[in-house]
Amino acid sequence: MPRAVTLIRSATLSDVAEYAYAATAPAEARLIFLAGACPLNEDGSTAAAGDYAGQAAKALENMRTALEDAGASLRDVISTRVLVASTRQEDLVTAWKVVREAFGDHDVPSTLMGVTVLGYQDQLVEIESVAAVLDS
Repeated sequence: MPRAVTLIRSATLSDVAEYAYAATAPAEARLIFLAGACPLNEDGSTAAAGDYAGQAAKALENMRTALEDAGASLRDVISTRVLVASTRQEDLVTAWKVVREAFGDHDVPSTLMGVTVLGYQDQLVEIESVAAVLDS
């Protein structure tokens, strides 16, 4: 099935960033705006308390489920925002590495942000995303 998302890499901007600088989707694409994927277990408890990588992995698992429920996959994501409750850059990088690995060569435009607090008890990571699909 053809994909709606086209990633755009800049030849004039730094290649240090581990993501495309922009992405597009055609006018006929259906956009899917996901709520922030949180590292919550089915019972509502926060997974992997104190573990940035573990929480990023659980948030991605939950994101995949929400995408599937909407008829999409990670390959349909057009952008992400990764929120990490920390003032330490190394904590942000720990969460980012998990996200980056999950997306592989589909390196969507992304923003990585340190925030003071997130909404659930013991929550350290949340991942916002938008996807685009072509319905057949």
